Amino acid sequence: MLNIVLVEPEIPQNTGNIARTCAATGARLHLVKPMGFEVDDAKLKRAGLDYWWLVDITYYDCLDAFFDAHKDDSLFFLTTKAGRIYSDIAYPDEAYIVFGKETKGLSEKLLRENYEKCVRIPMVDDARSLNLSNAVAITAYEYYRQKDFSGLKRGGFLSAEG
Repeated sequence: MLNIVLVEPEIPQNTGNIARTCAATGARLHLVKPMGFEVDDAKLKRAGLDYWWLVDITYYDCLDAFFDAHKDDSLFFLTTKAGRIYSDIAYPDEAYIVFGKETKGLSEKLLRENYEKCVRIPMVDDARSLNLSNAVAITAYEYYRQKDFSGLKRGGFLSAEG
């Protein structure tokens, strides 16, 4: 099971888009407070459209509460400062990918303490970062690619014959 963890998300539209990605993939969503919006924010709901009933969401009052609940779990931290690339990791079946807030990312202290579990998405030198919802989608689909998209619908209705 993939678990997406958002630490102090600030932009409701990003969280809504991420919730929609979680709904489409079956990933669990973990939201760590404080957040820059209320859960009933219209922008959040609009971005998630009608997928909210498909999302398994857990809320935490702070980052310490999240770590207390998941101290024995496989955590990976996405940051632009890591040396390893997200696709170089062999994700375990139960993985938690942790993302920081849009304006600051994860704290330097946290990243240093977990350096071996930090990964990044390659970008050109002049780019500061990707949009949070895009970064989540990229890493989520890498996790599922490694699992041969297990549990996800693989076929469509179109064929080469028309």
